[in-house]
Amino acid sequence: MGKIFLYYGTGAGKTTNALGLALRCVGHGLKVVIIQFMKGRKDIGEYLVKSRLEPEYEIYQFGRKGWVNLRNPSEEDKELARKGLEKAKEALSRRPHLLVLDEICLAAYIGLVDVQEVLRLLDEVPEETDVVLTGRYCPPELVNRADIVNMIVEVKAPRQIYTRIGITH
Repeated sequence: MGKIFLYYGTGAGKTTNALGLALRCVGHGLKVVIIQFMKGRKDIGEYLVKSRLEPEYEIYQFGRKGWVNLRNPSEEDKELARKGLEKAKEALSRRPHLLVLDEICLAAYIGLVDVQEVLRLLDEVPEETDVVLTGRYCPPELVNRADIVNMIVEVKAPRQIYTRIGITH
C-alpha cells in the first residue's frame, strides 16, 4: 500500500507542502488528483494552473466562497464535504500516483465528514497511490493512521496577515 502523509498544525505551508509533492509527480508524468475540502475560490494558483498541467493534474473543490463556521457548520458545508469524499473514492478507483485531500483533517475535526469514513477511505488506497492529508487541526485517529506526520507550527509571522499573489493564494 502507498504511504499516507499528514501535514497539520497552526503554521502556514500545509497545502503548499502537498502541492510541492503534486508538482514533483506531474514533473515525472504521474497522475495527481487534488480534492480540496472547504475551499471554493477559483482565483488561487493551484486551481488556475490546472489547464496547463492536464492531464496529469486534476483539482476539484468542495467548498463555497467564504468561511465555514467551525463551531456550527452549515448543512451546505456538510453536503459539499460529503461530495468531496465521494469524489475521493472515485479518484482512488482510477489509481492515481498521488491523491491530495486538502483540509480533510479540519473537515473531520469539525464534523463535516465522519472520521471513520475517512479511515475507511484510507483502507481502500491502492498500493501504487500515496495520499496526502492536510488541515489545521486533526483528529488523533488520522494522526495514528498516517505513516508520515509533520506538524507545521508558526514560529514567527508579521502582525498583519501577509497576502501576495503566488505566495499565499
